[in-house]
Amino acid sequence: MSSQLILGPILGLESDNLYTVCCVTDCDTEQVELRLRPGSEREERVTAMPVEDNDAGRFWRAERALDIPKQGESIAYCLSAAQTPLLDPFGNDEWAFYQPGREEKPKLAYASCNGFSDEALRTSTSSPYRLWREMAQAHAREPFALLLMGGDQVYADSIWTRVKTLGGWQELDLDTRIETQPDDLMRGQIAEFYARLYVERWGQEPVAKMLASIPSVMMWDDHDIFDGWGSYPETLQNCPVFQAIYDGAARFFRLYQLRSATQNRSLLAPESGHHAFGFRFRRYHLLAMDNRAERSIRQVMSAQQWNDLIAWLDRRDSDGDLLVMSAVPVVYRDFSVVENFFDKTSNMEELTDDLKDHWRAKSHEGERARLIMRLLDNAQKRQGGRTLILSGDVHIGCLGVIRDKRSDNRVHQLVSSAIVHPTPSRVEWIGICAVTNDDTQYLDEDESISIDMLRPHGSDKYLRTRNFATLQEGTDRKLWINWVCENGEEPCYPLK
Repeated sequence: MSSQLILGPILGLESDNLYTVCCVTDCDTEQVELRLRPGSEREERVTAMPVEDNDAGRFWRAERALDIPKQGESIAYCLSAAQTPLLDPFGNDEWAFYQPGREEKPKLAYASCNGFSDEALRTSTSSPYRLWREMAQAHAREPFALLLMGGDQVYADSIWTRVKTLGGWQELDLDTRIETQPDDLMRGQIAEFYARLYVERWGQEPVAKMLASIPSVMMWDDHDIFDGWGSYPETLQNCPVFQAIYDGAARFFRLYQLRSATQNRSLLAPESGHHAFGFRFRRYHLLAMDNRAERSIRQVMSAQQWNDLIAWLDRRDSDGDLLVMSAVPVVYRDFSVVENFFDKTSNMEELTDDLKDHWRAKSHEGERARLIMRLLDNAQKRQGGRTLILSGDVHIGCLGVIRDKRSDNRVHQLVSSAIVHPTPSRVEWIGICAVTNDDTQYLDEDESISIDMLRPHGSDKYLRTRNFATLQEGTDRKLWINWVCENGEEPCYPLK
């Protein structure tokens, strides 16, 4: 006899050795047990804890701090309910993940934009999960120790058509929409939408296979709420219905992506309004900012989050590479000309959310400069470790660099997107390039801090193809960035 999982298992990592396994069962399941290395002399059994019941089912979390092995090893695991094996929707009842050795240089994967912003894109995309299958093939050849997911893990834009009460709300005039109070029916429909969305998006076999095989950490971006969240006019952003949607999205982000925010050990400030997290994994210092929970047209992060980030960075005074997750690229093309045009055009506020989303938007330039300065200061303090920003969002792959002539320090930025969402068409990309530029930018009046886009080896400067990226330190002691691209190109770049 066996029982079936609704979703999962989903692997997570919250420190150098603290692993989590989460899953969703039906709400009648009373007990779930995790078995590590089942049937071996080293078998360990962990009782999973129920976190909450929702419209998708009962969410469970198990955690175990594993001794770090001298040599890397593959760790098999399985789940059971009342001693009955739990099968995933594809008939699997055992999975495995790779734990790197103490001195090993682990291989990491980075991906973002796992979905579609509208139904037309979904139906017109052939083999939408092709790159997830290619990740599985790469994992089989040489296992990934960690999967970093940089935002838009689920595309929630269909909320406007799938939640019936929101459809009626959209038909109201703006003033009425702003004043409308969400009732229990609307809140319930919003919660049901997000609960089932995660099962739908992550229940696709190629995605589910990797989430069960590689421990992952995730930060969110706007499409995990809905397109442009945080970049709308304040009256709309703060209206009761928008806030009700945010509450629903945040509840399930904390559950599915953070694997229960109340229990996640890596969060910098669990009681605060943000979800930034950080920890060390082997020789990597990993920091993920929360650029959505507190975002508005005027700010990206609150003073509280800035204080928490700075305090965490100040403790990174040893060697090792710093990986900073920022869903929206810090280094990218300049949209100021088109932003100025829209700012001077009346009644266009709701059309400019994508422009206001960029770090280079006028209202965010100060915070961007502050972030860059902090990262350069930290690079100087660590001495001997590289700094790499990991970004997605723009559906284009690319590489950027921030150079500091004062200390000869550099901060690089990898953009990898999207693993599922289609890239801009040729005509769309020509249009983007026509109204933007990638000229060298100087951050100070002495021109000692410069910002540029770079061309990866083996490709054009911009990768207009779906992709994900891999990171691994080579025997030459360089940190190698490799993009895995749908078009067959193999761009790469070594960081010294």
